[in-house]
Amino acid sequence: MANQKQKKILLALDGSDRAFETVRYITEIPPFREMHVVLFTVFSKIPETYWDMERQPNMVRRMGDVRAWERQKQTAIKEYMKDARQKLIDAGFPKDAVTVKIQEQKEGVCRDIIEEAKRGYDAVAVARKGMSKLKELVLGSIATRLIEKLEFVPLFVVGRCQPPMKILLALDSSEASARIVDYVGTTLSGCDCGVTLTHVIRAEERETVEAATKKIGPVFNMAKNHLIHSGFEPGRISTKIITGVLSRAGALVHEAEDGGYCTIVVGRKGVSKASDFFIGRVSNKVVQMGREKVVWVVS
Repeated sequence: MANQKQKKILLALDGSDRAFETVRYITEIPPFREMHVVLFTVFSKIPETYWDMERQPNMVRRMGDVRAWERQKQTAIKEYMKDARQKLIDAGFPKDAVTVKIQEQKEGVCRDIIEEAKRGYDAVAVARKGMSKLKELVLGSIATRLIEKLEFVPLFVVGRCQPPMKILLALDSSEASARIVDYVGTTLSGCDCGVTLTHVIRAEERETVEAATKKIGPVFNMAKNHLIHSGFEPGRISTKIITGVLSRAGALVHEAEDGGYCTIVVGRKGVSKASDFFIGRVSNKVVQMGREKVVWVVS
C-alpha cells in the first residue's frame, strides 16, 4: 500500500454556490479523503487589447473603474477557492492533499478543463449547472460538453442530493460493465456505501425477462464479488432488474428518486459496441433528467 500511487481528483469550480456542491459531495464520502484534490477554476481576464483604450483622454476614468472591477473579481474567486479548500481540510483532508489552481483562460473553460484533466487525474467533478454571479466564470452547459468531450477520465456531474452513500450502479452484459465495477470498487474501496446493481430491459426488446435475467446473472455475481473484495459489505449490495420501460435513462432516474439514491453510475457513450446502453445517449439523458442527482459517467 505504501507504494500505491495516490489517486487524484479534479474539482472544476466557477465561483457559484451550486458549484460548491461538488466540494460538499467529496467531503461526505470517506474514501475521497485518501485522494489528492485539485480545486480548479478558469479565470477570464479582460483582454490586453482592451487596455489600449486608456490612451484616450475620455476613457481614463472609465478604464480605472474597469481595473478596479477586475481586481474585485480576482479577489472574490480567490476567497471562494480559499473557502472551498478550508471546507475540505475541516472535513479531514490533509492540507498538503488539497491544491488550489486558478488559471487564466487559454482556449475556453471546457477546453481548459479538459487540458488540465490530462495531467493524470482519476476523476473530474463538475456542478450540474453553475450559477455564478461572476458571469465570466459560469459553467453553464460545460457539464454537457464535458460528457461529450472528456472521454479519457470518469466525470462526476454533481447535484444537491442527500445522502451520498446510496449508489445505483447501471450494468449490462458488455465488457464495459466490468470496467465500471472495477472503477467503483477501487475508487470507493472500503466505503460504507449501499450499492444496487441495476439492469434495465426496455419494453420493445425481444429478449424475455427470463432470458435477460439469466444473461445478467453472471454479471451481477461478478460485480458483487468484486465489490466485496474491494471492501464493500455484502449486506449492503443488492440487485434489481427493471423491465418493460420505454426509456432506460428514465427508468434509472425514476428508480434513483423512488429509492433515495444520490449517485447514479453509468457508462460513457461509445464505450461498448455490444450494447446500446453504453453507446446511446443514456448517460447524457440521465444527467439531464437526474436534476439533483450526482451522475458518474465512467469510461
